[in-house]
Amino acid sequence: MNIRDLQYFLAVADLGHFGQAAEQCCVSQPTLSGQIKKLEEQLGVLLLERTNRRVMLSEVGQQVAQAARHILREVDRINEIAESAHDPLAGKFRLGAFPTLSTYTFPDLVPKIKEILPNLRLILIEEKTATLIDKLHKGEIDAAFLALPLQDNFLVSEKLYEDEFLLAVPPDHELTQFKTIDQNTLKSYRLLLLEEGHCLRDQALDVCSVHGIGEEMDFKATGLETLRQMVKAGTGITFMPKIAINEDETGICYIPFTQPAPKRSIGLVWRKTTAKKAVIDKIIREFQKD
Repeated sequence: MNIRDLQYFLAVADLGHFGQAAEQCCVSQPTLSGQIKKLEEQLGVLLLERTNRRVMLSEVGQQVAQAARHILREVDRINEIAESAHDPLAGKFRLGAFPTLSTYTFPDLVPKIKEILPNLRLILIEEKTATLIDKLHKGEIDAAFLALPLQDNFLVSEKLYEDEFLLAVPPDHELTQFKTIDQNTLKSYRLLLLEEGHCLRDQALDVCSVHGIGEEMDFKATGLETLRQMVKAGTGITFMPKIAINEDETGICYIPFTQPAPKRSIGLVWRKTTAKKAVIDKIIREFQKD
C-alpha cells in the first residue's frame, strides 16, 4: 500500500467513475484500475462495487475511504510543516470566508497579501459557515474569516473588526423620513432575509427576536446581492452589513440605526495545530493597520 494508491482510490470514490478519476490523477484508466485492484488484493477486501453504469463504495470501502482521507490530510500536514520550515511565508495557503463577507473582503485583501507575501500561493474558498468550520477541522483550509464568537476547542480566533448593520429600504419607503432609526420602530414591519444556512440570516434573526421584528415569509434570497435587488425592486426592507454598502449606489436608501446598532464581529479562525501561524499573523497585522 502506498500514498498514490490511496489517492487513486479516493478519486474513484469521489467521482464514481474510473475514467474521470484517471483523468484527474493524470494516469491511464488501466493503470488506475490496476492499482486499485492491487490495493484490494493486498487488503483482502472489496472496496468498490462495479457495474456497467457506475462505481460505488462497498461498506468496507466507505470505512477505508474515511481512514484514507485522514492519512492524506496528515501527509499534507507533514509536507506543510517541512515547507514552512524552509520558508514560513511561502507555499500554499487556503483562506475561506462566508458568502456575505467574501465578496466584499477578498477584492481588497488579495492585492495586499500578494504585496506583503509575494511567495505565497493564495487559494480562496467561499462557503457557508458550517462548511468552513468542517473544512478547518478536516485540514482542507488553513484559516477562515468567520463571525465571532465561535465555541470550538479545536480552533482559535482573533477578532479583526465589527461590521454594523444598516436598514436598507426603497427610496420611496415611508421609513426614509428617519435619519437614524431605532430597532423597536421595526416591530410593525417584516424583513427580507437570506435562506437557511447563511450566518447573516441567523444574526438578523437574533436581532428580530430581541425586538419583536417579523420575517417576510414569502421571499428568501439566496445571496446578499439578490437581497439588495429585492429591496430596489420594492419587495421589502432588510438589514445590510456596512461592508457591503456602496456609497454611490442608487435605487436604495441605507438608514443607520441609533446606538447601540446591531452588528457582527468578524475574526480570523484557524486550527491550534496549524503550521501556517506566520502567515496568519501577517494577515492579522494587515487588518490591524486599517
